[in-house]
Amino acid sequence: MSHRLGTLRDKVVVITGAGSGMGREIARQAAEEGAMLAVSDWDADGLGETVEIVKELGAEVRSDVVDVSDRDAMAQWAVDVVGQFGRVNLVVNNAGVSISGDFETMTYDELDWIVGVNFHGVVNGTKEFLPHLIASGDGAIVNISSLFGLVSMPGQSAYNATKYAVRGFTEALREEMLINGHRVSVTCVHPGGIRTGIARNGRTTAGEDHDRLAHVFDTRLARMPASKAASIILKGARAGRARVLVGADAHVIHHFAKLAGSRYQDVVARLAPRVKG
Repeated sequence: MSHRLGTLRDKVVVITGAGSGMGREIARQAAEEGAMLAVSDWDADGLGETVEIVKELGAEVRSDVVDVSDRDAMAQWAVDVVGQFGRVNLVVNNAGVSISGDFETMTYDELDWIVGVNFHGVVNGTKEFLPHLIASGDGAIVNISSLFGLVSMPGQSAYNATKYAVRGFTEALREEMLINGHRVSVTCVHPGGIRTGIARNGRTTAGEDHDRLAHVFDTRLARMPASKAASIILKGARAGRARVLVGADAHVIHHFAKLAGSRYQDVVARLAPRVKG
């Protein structure tokens, strides 16, 4: 039986990528529930705005500008957070980036960049905070994968790879926590199209029209407000659920892919030119 975190009141909540989007909303809602916060982002300005929001709600907050792909920086951040608060109860590895474009035009540097943030960032956050979550006796870890960690899409090969990796890593970690009897729940989150800046702030491979791709995501795919997504994620975290699908699109596409089996790839390949156009 998985551990349940329950209330966030007086819990110490750590959130990466808290300078905007879902990370900011998770921080805001955790503050409303009475949590103490340790937030990070690579964007100092965005992070500062989040800090002001949660301070207005009366939360005690620590903020640090951290690149999640920098292992040494993440290790130091964990030491500093525990030094200030004395414990950690919930870690949300939310920071993520995107790159769109066909694999044949992608460079190794572009691939290394997205793997560093989306996968190594999750691994670093988990590795550095996990001992403290275990020591708390009342811990939870939430790793943000994607709908694209359940099904693959053309033009998203590297993003798919990182989000599938997060899924596999997180599911195995959950099994290990159960086997070893640690009171740490582990939840893998698969959001569909959420209204965040991930596409607008993302990268594109050579020859792709960044603004057009971002516009398609913002107008056609991003249906759910980040605040609603954050509420669903925190509900799943408190309950200690293994998997959380966020958005009707995530549910529909995931179940379609399960029913279609590998043939879903042929359907997607036929429909994708219409979506990309």
